[in-house]
Parts: sequence; C-alpha cells; structure tokens
Amino acid sequence: MERGGQVRIGSDDEDDVVVFAVNGKRYEVSVHPSTTLLDFLRSSTPFKGVKLSCGEGGCGACVVLLSNYDPLLKKVKSYTVSSCLTLVHSVNYCSITTTEGLGNSRDGFHPIHERFSGFHASQCGFCTPGMCISLFSALVNAEEKQRPDPPTGFSKLTVSEAEKAISGNLCRCTGYRPIADACKSFAADVDLEDLGMNSFWRKGESNEDKLSKLPSYNPKDDVCTYPEFLKRELESTMYLSPHKKSWYSPRTLEELRTFTDPKLSTTRTKLVAGNTGIGYYKDLDQYERYINLRNVSELSSISRNETGMVIGATVTISKAISALKEKVGGVVCSDWELIFTKIAEHMEKIASEPVRNLASVGGNVVMAQRHCFPSDIVTVLLAVSSTVDLIINTKRENLTLEDYLSKPPLDNRGVLLSIQIPFSTSFTSNFSTKTSKLVFETYRAAPRPLGNALPYLNAAFLAIISPSKMGFVINKIKLAFGAFGAKHAMRAREAEEYLAGKPISLNVLYEAINIVRATVISKDGTSDATYKSSLVVSYLFKFLYPLSDGVVSVSNGLSTHNSANNFKDGDNLSNDAKKPSLLSSGKQLVETSREYYPVGQPIVKSGASIQASGEAVYVDDIPSPSNCLHGAFIYSTKPLARVKNVRFKTKSLPDGVTAVITYNDIPNGGENIGSKTIFGTEPLFADEITRCAGQCLAFVAADTQKLADRGASLSLIDYDTDDLEPPILTLEEAVEKSSFFEVPSFLYPAPIGDFSKGMAEADHRINSEIKLGSQYYFYMETQTALAIPDEDNCMVVYSSIQCPEYVHTVIARCLGIPEHNVRVITRRVGGGFGGKAIRAMPVATACALAAYKLRRPVRMYLNRKTDMIMVGGRHPMKITYDVGFKSDGKITALHLCILINAGMSADISPIMPNNMLGVLKKYNWGALSFDIKVCKTNHSNKSAMRAPGEVQPSFIAEAVMEHVASMLFMEVDSVRHRNLHTFDSLNLFYKHSAGELVEYTLPSIWDKLQVTSNFSQRTEMIQQFNQKNLWKKRGISRVPIVHEVTVRPTPGKVSILSDGSVAVEVGGIELGQGLWTKVKQMTAYALGTIQCDGTANLVDKVRIVQADTLSLIQGGFTAGSTTSESSCEAVRICCNILIERLSPLKEKLQAQMASLTWDTLVLQAHRQAVNMSASSYFVPDFGSMQYLNYGAAVSEVEINTLTGETTILRSDIIYDCGQSLNPAVDLGQIEGAFVQGIGFFMSEEYLTNSDGLMVADSTWTYKIPTIDTIPKQLNVEVLNSEHHRNRVLSSKASGEPPLLLAVSVHCATRAAIKEARKQLHSWKNSSDQSNVSFQLDVPATMPVVKRLCGMDYVESYLQNLLSCQGRKQA
Repeated sequence: MERGGQVRIGSDDEDDVVVFAVNGKRYEVSVHPSTTLLDFLRSSTPFKGVKLSCGEGGCGACVVLLSNYDPLLKKVKSYTVSSCLTLVHSVNYCSITTTEGLGNSRDGFHPIHERFSGFHASQCGFCTPGMCISLFSALVNAEEKQRPDPPTGFSKLTVSEAEKAISGNLCRCTGYRPIADACKSFAADVDLEDLGMNSFWRKGESNEDKLSKLPSYNPKDDVCTYPEFLKRELESTMYLSPHKKSWYSPRTLEELRTFTDPKLSTTRTKLVAGNTGIGYYKDLDQYERYINLRNVSELSSISRNETGMVIGATVTISKAISALKEKVGGVVCSDWELIFTKIAEHMEKIASEPVRNLASVGGNVVMAQRHCFPSDIVTVLLAVSSTVDLIINTKRENLTLEDYLSKPPLDNRGVLLSIQIPFSTSFTSNFSTKTSKLVFETYRAAPRPLGNALPYLNAAFLAIISPSKMGFVINKIKLAFGAFGAKHAMRAREAEEYLAGKPISLNVLYEAINIVRATVISKDGTSDATYKSSLVVSYLFKFLYPLSDGVVSVSNGLSTHNSANNFKDGDNLSNDAKKPSLLSSGKQLVETSREYYPVGQPIVKSGASIQASGEAVYVDDIPSPSNCLHGAFIYSTKPLARVKNVRFKTKSLPDGVTAVITYNDIPNGGENIGSKTIFGTEPLFADEITRCAGQCLAFVAADTQKLADRGASLSLIDYDTDDLEPPILTLEEAVEKSSFFEVPSFLYPAPIGDFSKGMAEADHRINSEIKLGSQYYFYMETQTALAIPDEDNCMVVYSSIQCPEYVHTVIARCLGIPEHNVRVITRRVGGGFGGKAIRAMPVATACALAAYKLRRPVRMYLNRKTDMIMVGGRHPMKITYDVGFKSDGKITALHLCILINAGMSADISPIMPNNMLGVLKKYNWGALSFDIKVCKTNHSNKSAMRAPGEVQPSFIAEAVMEHVASMLFMEVDSVRHRNLHTFDSLNLFYKHSAGELVEYTLPSIWDKLQVTSNFSQRTEMIQQFNQKNLWKKRGISRVPIVHEVTVRPTPGKVSILSDGSVAVEVGGIELGQGLWTKVKQMTAYALGTIQCDGTANLVDKVRIVQADTLSLIQGGFTAGSTTSESSCEAVRICCNILIERLSPLKEKLQAQMASLTWDTLVLQAHRQAVNMSASSYFVPDFGSMQYLNYGAAVSEVEINTLTGETTILRSDIIYDCGQSLNPAVDLGQIEGAFVQGIGFFMSEEYLTNSDGLMVADSTWTYKIPTIDTIPKQLNVEVLNSEHHRNRVLSSKASGEPPLLLAVSVHCATRAAIKEARKQLHSWKNSSDQSNVSFQLDVPATMPVVKRLCGMDYVESYLQNLLSCQGRKQA
C-alpha cells in the first residue's frame, strides 16, 4: 500500500501554515482557523470515509485516529477524536488515520474491514468507517497495556473493551449485534462459539478450523500511525511560534494575558481548548482571533500531592480520568483513592470517548458557568469541595466552585486556569480514622447507561460516618445535585445541616427526603420536573438507606455500602454509578438451501468491504465539479402565516452567499412543485403563505456548505398573521374544522363482520383512548443531492433517494423542460427507512432549480437540525376503541375511531387506513369496524417510515389485549392465544392474501417460541424475582405479528459482456437492505441454468450498476419490503430470455467440443451477434400481489423502580422468511428492524413546540437505540417454511414486518410496571383497583416508566416501614 507524498493547500504565508499527515501523506495547509478537520478531509483530500452525519460529536460517523508524538519520550499516543469538532489548526504536527489508511480494495483490506464484512456488520454502510476506526483505536491502545501476549490471530483487547469501543457510534440499520461480534472477534478472551452468524465458518466446526478461516490479525503488522518523516520534522522544529495571523498558541500565562487583555486588542476573540462546545452550542460566527489554550503548560498539566489533585483547565476529560484512576502509593489514604476512582467512573459516562479525548475539564466547567450547561463534572466536583483558579481581567483569583458558579457569566476576560480537588482534611478532621469512614457515591439518570446522553439528573454525595449504639451517625455530609432544571448544580445545605450529627434512622431519613424534595427545585418550565424531583429523593434514599440501623460495614476503607450483599430484605439497591457492563450476546438459527444455489446462501452483502474501507461512494462523496455552489434551506418557524419578507441580519448578502432562490425564481413554464405522489403534489417553496413550521421558504446558494448554512442561520423572516385563521395544530381542531384529506374508496378497507351482533354477544364492554407520537427517520446520511447543468438545456442530478423516477418527473415539471432533459442517478443511499422517498424530492429539485437559474453546479447536504425539522417522520395518531369480549377472554367485537395527523400535504397519508387494517387484523376480533380520518393540519408533512401505518396498529392491538386481560384478571398471554386466528378466520379477515393452509405458520411459530424461549419457566422465575425484589421488577411478554405486504411492478435489465462478466440494472435502490446482494445471487442462479462449465462462481462476475432514470425507466418506489424480491424476479425474467437466446448456440458448440465454458459460450455469442442484453418489467399476478408474513417475539425486561430505567434482558424472535433468498441479509433486516422498533416504543421522543416546530432536533435531544440499550441477549430464528408457489423462489419479505415485534418490549415493560404498582399499593394498603388498568405511553422513556411506578415510591415505602414500626412499638 503506497504511503507518503506531500500536498500543500492554501496560501504561501508561512506564518499561517499547519503541517500534519493523513494516512501517511504529508499535508501543509493554510486554512481559516474555524475550519474543522472533517471539512478539510472531505473537501481537500481523497479520503471520503470520514462522514458527516450529525456535526455534533454525537454519532461517531466522523471519527478518526489522531496520533501525537512526544519527541522527548520518543512515544506515540493515539486516540479517536470527532473530526467534526476538531479544528485543523489544533492538529499541527499530528498524524491522522482514517479507514482508508488501514487498507483498500487494491492493496488489500485490513482484517477489520474483512471481519466487518464477514460478520454481516454493514448494511447501508454510512456508519461503518467510523466503527472501523473506533475498533482500530481500541486495538492500538490495547497493545500498549501490560498484558500477556494474546493467542495468534487475536489482540490484547478483552471482549468487554472490544464491545465498548463502538459505544459512541450510532447505527440505524444493523441493530448492533453483528458489529459487536466483529469487534469481539479480535479479543483475546473471546469464545468463538459465542460469535454470531458469519461467512467464515459454519456451525459445529472446531475452534481451530474457525480460527484458521478468520482473516488473520497480527498487531505487529498493523498500520504505522505516525510516519517517520513527521517525527523528524517535529524534532527539528521543537519551537513553534505562538504568533500567527489569526491562530495564537501562547505557551505561558503571561503570553495568554497579553492575548486576552481587552485593553490591547478589540478584535473578536475565541478561546479554544477542545472546541467540543460547538457540538452543543452551534457557534457559526467567524472570529478574527483564535487563542489555543492547550500549549499553556499551567493549563495543560496535572499534579498530585498530599493536599489533593490539581487538574489544568485544558486537560482532556480522558486524561483526567486516567489520572484519577492512577494509584499513587503513600500519598493519600485509600479512601480518597477510591473516591477519585468513582469520580473517574462517573466521568466515563460523559459524552463518548472521541469527544472525551478532545473535551477539556475546564471547558465543561466553563460551559456550566457561562451557559448553564447540565454538567456532570461540576456536580461531582461540588460534592468534594473543589476550588478553581482563574484570571479575571488579568487578576488571578481562587474561588470555591460554588462561588465561581454564582458569579455572572464570564466572558473571555475570565480564563479558568485549573480545578483543585482537595483531600478535604478539614472535612475529616476531628473524627477518628479508626472508627469513622468516608462514604462517597455518584449517581446519574440518563437515557443511555454508557453515556453519550445528557442526564435527567446527576448527584454526588460525600459523608463521614461513625458507628454508635443507635446505628451509624452522620458526622458530616455533602449533597450535590445537578441537571435538575436549576441554573447551576447546587448543594442541598438545609438537608446537610439537618443530617449532621444524627444517627440514620427511618424517621431521620424520611425527614431528610422531605427537605431535599422541598429545596432542590426545578425552575418553571423545566421538562420532566416532577420526575427529576423524584430522582432527587431516590438517590438520597439509595445513599442513606443502607446506612440506617447499622446495615453497612465500614471495616475496610471507603464504604461500598451499595453492594448487594449488604442489603436487608433482599432490597437489591444496585449502584447506578457502577459502570454498566455490555457483553451483548445472541444466537442465530438459520436454514440454508442449495436448491437454487447461490440463492439461499448467506453470502456477504455486496459492497460491504468497500463500505468498511471508505471506498463506497455516496452522493456527498462525489467530488464537487468546478465552480460548484452549495445550498441550504431557509424554513418557516410559524405554522400559518403570511411571509412578508426574507432578509438577513447583515445589510447585504452574508459572506460567501451568491444568491437566494424563492418561488419567484421558478422559470416560465415551470411549476412550484417539490414532490408528488398519486395523491397530488407539494410545493417546493411556500408562496405568500407558509402552512407549517419547517416549510421551505428559500434556498441559499453559497461558496461552501458551511457558508450556506451560516447564511441560512442569519436569515430573518417577517411574518404577518392578520386576517388568517388560527393554525390547526391538534387532531381535535382538525375534526372541529373538518380538515381532512380524501381517502380513495379503493384504499379504504371494508369492515369485517357484524359489529352490533358481536357486541350483543359480549359479556363485557370497555373503551379507552390512545395517543401515539411521531418518530424521526434518523438515517445516518442526511438528505443530499448534486445537480449539474448539462448541454442542450439538460440537467443531471445525483440524488440519495428511494424513488429516482418520481423526482425525475418533479424536476422536469419544476424547470418546465421535457423529461428526457433530466437524468437522475442514484448509486446507493446511506439509510432511508422511507425518509428518502417523498421527502428527498424537494432537496434534489431545489438543487436542480438553483443550478438551472445560476447555470452552475449546485449541491446540498442538509445539516442534521434542518433535516430533523423539515423532513417530518412517522404519523402521530389518536385512537379511541370500544371492545366487547367474553369472560374467557374471547373478543367478539372491536370498533376503532382513528385520527391520523398527516401534516400540511397529502404525501402518502391516504394509504394509511389500508396499511393499518392489514396489521390490525392479526387477531380474530370477531367483528371489526372503524372510522379512520386522515387529518390535514399545520404540521410538517408526515410520510412513509419503515412499516408506515403498521407499527401503530401493532401497538393498538396489543393495548386492547392488555386492557381486556387486566379487566378479567387473566394472563395477557392466554388472552392473546385465545384470539389468534384459525385458518378459517384468517381467510375471513384477509381473504385472498391468506394463501393456503400450509402457508399459515403463525400457530406453529407461537408454540415453538414458547419452547425455545423457555417462556413458561421464565414466567415463573420472574414471579419469584418480583416477590423478592422491591427496587427492580421484571416483566415478560409474547406477541405475534401478521403483516400484509404488496408486491410492486419492477423493471430489470441484464447485459452479458464479452468477457463473461454481467452488468445488471434494477428499479430497486440499494439502501443497505441487501437488494443488490439478492439480485446478484438471482442473476447467478438464473444464468447458471445454462449448465456449462464455469458457472459455479458466476456470482463473482455479476455487478449491479447504479440506477439511471434514462437507462431504466419505471423504477417506482423502493419501499414496502418487497422491492428486493420484485427486482430478483425482474432479473430472472431477463436471464431466462438470455438463456433462451444462448441455448441453441450452446447445443451447437457442445456438439463441437468436449467441454464448454461460460466464457467461451459468451465470447462466441458476441461474435455471432446474439443479443446479449435483455430487459423486463415484472408485473405480479393479481392473485399473488399480496401475501402475509408471520412471526412472534418474546421479550423480557427489568425496570428500576427508583429511576424508571428499563433494561432489555432478552428478546427471542422467530420470523418466517419463506425460503430466504439470503439468510444473512434477512437476519440483518430482522435484527435491525426490531431495534429500530425498540427506538419507537422506548426512547425516541419527537418533541415539538407550541407552533409544531420540532425541538428534539439533535443527537443531544433525540435518542435512537445504542449498543447499551439493545437486548442483552437477542436470539433470532429465521424460519424457512414450506414452499410458497406464488412467491419469488418461495421467498418472503423481511425489511419491515419484524419492526412490529418490538412491541413485545413495550408490553414486557408494562408487565414489570404492573408489578411495581402492586408493590406500591401493598405499601399503601390500598384496595383501589386503578392500578389494574393503565396506559403506558409511547415511547416508554424513563420519566414515563417512573411516573407509572409511582413518583412517591420511596416515600410510600418509608411510610409503610414507619407505620409498621409504630404498630410494633404500640
């Protein structure tokens, strides 16, 4: 692999030059100090594997390995950083390694690339390069550890470290399990038998055979992370000038004072350490001076002596963690060593490792002081009486952390120098060290256990306790709380004073809890304020309760009073501060078939290796053409208003902005159209009136994407609402104003059975209401397009879209040109989930319009916030149901009133009633009637999202089952089983889609899952667990799915080239779902039926080429889970045509020669003018156009009744794929869909403001599942059922139906909550039956779960104990 060489970029001004290496190549650059490393790598180097996804350091797609060299110690230190936050000027004389630097398709892939591919750990592939670098960093750093040499082929990494390596990386496709397996395959302590399905070995092979087939890894052969030429250059340039034109690197405090003295300079100045603050506070301003604080020795050092530890303000959080964990013998008592360790463990939950490697401790503290950032560090340091050293207006001061926080927000004139963590001898003085002991704990409640999420609340408590006749006495105590909605973290001094000197009795504990609840108060308007108040109580209780009545032992140093063996009554109060273990596991059971070889084989997904190596080209990876402009949208922030003017904060156009495009710029003959469906069109721009918050008002064209985004952010919109009706923002308002979209009669399903008769047969009747919110797509690649004007008034558009054919038409109509003048090209999409269908059209159309008007190439890559605000998501709904049922649980009738929030335009919303009924009918309701209205509101458009209109009715059906079971005091599993379809009722509900009896596999799946999941035994074990545990409760649930899908017409084209290789075009788009892989297999199978030598490995000769709307028309939508099989069938038709053409020649040649090879046959066919290209358009028969998919899942969860945290312990899935076209691909689809469903049901809150504008618009506020929130154990069986005559080689869909099974997690959570509510009512001695039936909201976030468990759970427990105590005394 070639390395080395050099590149010079920018001006020749030596004073402003930065030198570094990227993948072994020297770069000497001069760029603006605000330029991030990500911007530079993507715009000025050939390395596109570094992806932009969030721009906040919250996803891991942009992770690179940064290596520093210490010329004095002659050592290289390597670590990951988020390149979207790292400034180019901060990497002077550093070396950067991206995934391209590890290996490639020409020189050979790295074992990481090969294993990611072989373990099927890449789907859309957009996140894969960042994953690979995260793992590579872990491997590099593991080699530095003093550990025994690992076995051959492995590293020094442990399985826990390997899995944790990618804990800061997001993936929306895979569900993480195969990624974890790929990482763990490098670990020295891995058991290869525990690793999941892969392409290297088959089940049952010996470990020796497995290891021999695993791509070899030898750390000694690994990539050099810091080139020798850079070492030599750095050693010869030891003195780096602190003076540059706009980037200053002072080395002393005196120089720093000079640069920051306002008397000496009036230029706008930004102080820089790690620059990670821009990930949260989007600072798009341009500064005249940047002052790098990292080279000031006093700010970047750590010292430790008998008085405590001093951490320089610019020390990274990661370095601080290492220093805090370091054992220094003889300096301090063991108590404080353990305290430092606990502080370090808490810090490990802040952000992600690539961010912690950049972020400074001081920067975190400054953000808390200046911007009220909900800092964990501040809270923890507050509890240990930390102080800060700072310069204010050139004067040096030392303040307590509390005093520092209480000051008015400090600007650049106040520079934080260091933080001191004292050993607090004053705190422990006057108390005997023999009898008195320190107790210290930290706590954190957050959506993700491992971090990478802001806390709902954090806390840290320090106490010194002594034994007495009355139990333990608290001599002194410090209670710090943060992130609860106040301006800053605070000490609960009133509670501290109350507790000081008192023995910890139940009465004292109860009173202390009342004090903190009354004094630790969130400010008005704080979200989840009641929940945060309950956390305050819960954490104080967790800290003090084990000390009550002398429970805890203090014989050996710092009390570890939260260890489980110290608890009475089996309370099992676990310590949240303890680092959660990952170690996910799972089993995959698949059946392969050679009947249609290579169809049915679990071959590696096409393109997986080049996705891992960063060579796969996505739209934004295409090099910008000469003179290219970049675009950004200006969107409305009002739901219904007249747009009077769009202007800017600057008097003229902002710097770098070339033009602003609005609806007035649409050419004569063109239309203001941004998207279209069969139900109508949507405007590209709002005209005089904006009809929702998030609607596009204008398009800013600028020299760079950064300048375009900045220009859009500087826009000001003048609104006027005079004479306009109030906006429709609720479903109730839509009903009141009869604001509905028409649903065509052919899409509105018919009722089933006689509802009145069914109700008359019922013994009981209940009704209720359900509300369901939206879900954002969160594809890793945001919306993007590139439009290039071509000759003769033509336009070429590269679009990341699921339906190129549709945007082709839209662009032509917008520009007023014939469709043959437009060409849309799509190679691959970095995740779609429906969001790259209709919602991608306005992006491509806007770029085309701007390119047409300005006669220059124009591209756009939406920033994450804009994407989240404008694109919309899943349809919110309001459901009212009325159900009748027998006393044995058999439901006789169900009526549903459903209101669907479609937003401002129809989009695909009119199909929702039909989709909903296809899933709702999964149970035999006896009679089913409904009234479904698609409401037109002033919200952003809601569009197709994976399982559109299907995941919601899956929940509705289970909610009805839960309600019926609770009213009858029956087990819900028996009620579900009672209402499963017979084949006769299935035919009644689904008619021709039901197929034949042999195809109805749900009853056998249901029974099989009960056995394979040990459902009955685990149910009993959970009952026993719940009886013994007060603070943790478990639940288990089994749910079925019946999912109706529709096969769509799809085109295909197969061309056999003269060397025997094959080029294939299909209408379907590769989104990561493995469509190309299945098509390759089908092509190889179908062409292989020619039966000549050399066809066994024909799959390697097949290439699927990108979609081109002028080459292959009528591509339609890639949606609905069936496009892969449709594309396969279209290709099979083409291949059959080619076989028919080749057969006469084959027979003739076989008569002439003993052996006929594929290559010879093809070459002769070309020479004899046989047409070697065939096209087809597959149109399914009416009788086979729709069919049913079946599956079932069992999930078990554990909830923490004190915090509301839910842990998914295990999920078991059996899913019927018919005869799978590729079991590995289908397995990936099942797991990925299931985990995405977990996001909808458990964590993804789609929050809007009062105007309908999305406010959960970043990785900080919107939480998709991560590796630490997936099931700890995920077992999946891909069932290969009987032959299905009307299917494509007997296959069935796998992309969307498994998502519906995630409702099992929600139902299991409800079961656990039910147990907690029983517990709570037993303490209250309540006969109230209201706990029997309750509604668990979606998503079931921590606040939601805690609210249902009881915000007064702790108080009720203590009141019960005190009451019992009082009765005993009486």
